[in-house]
Amino acid sequence: MNLLIMGPAGSGKGTMSEKIAKKYEIAHIATGDMFREAISKQTPVGKEAKDFIDQGKLVPDDVTNRMVEERITMEDCDDGYLLDGYPRNLEQANAFSAISYQIDKPLDYVINLNIPYEELVRRITGRRLCPTCGAIYHIDFNPPKEEGKCDLDGSKLIQRSDDTEEKLKVRYDDYVKLTEPVIEFYREQGLVFDVDANRSIEEVWADIESFLEAF
Repeated sequence: MNLLIMGPAGSGKGTMSEKIAKKYEIAHIATGDMFREAISKQTPVGKEAKDFIDQGKLVPDDVTNRMVEERITMEDCDDGYLLDGYPRNLEQANAFSAISYQIDKPLDYVINLNIPYEELVRRITGRRLCPTCGAIYHIDFNPPKEEGKCDLDGSKLIQRSDDTEEKLKVRYDDYVKLTEPVIEFYREQGLVFDVDANRSIEEVWADIESFLEAF
């Protein structure tokens, strides 16, 4: 089962990806993790990507495409994969279609998490992080027992520098401009399963699980 999960920052992609990968025992390929792994292992394409990163430049699409191809040909993807964060533009989507068919691992479905922008703002700006243990809280959905303090070690909770509406707006605008056309690209192929992500984790997961069980 070869899947792609899509949705803007704060839509719950990370949470749903963990559940899908665990339930169906397929490799979860998050773009950031993939880059770090390729660079740490000093694979040829990893070295190439590191050169751009060290220069403060964006990694070109063709390098990213080759890195994804390298990753999904690994043994842990033999039973399927879940892509998260790629493809993020039409150029990558077209390249990946060619790559995936060439190695006989085309996408089966695209899970698209839909959520209103206003709810994203509430989710993102309400997040709080423990700088000591890494525990994550939310002032509305998962507040600490004592306001502003971590339940586990008592550290003062912080708000990440990018968990602001201003930073979210930049990421969201990029998502609308670059990534929503990718969703339409896959929708035209009949691959998209839309999910209302503006609900509880349990409700969202129930929809996804039901869909994948039928598949």
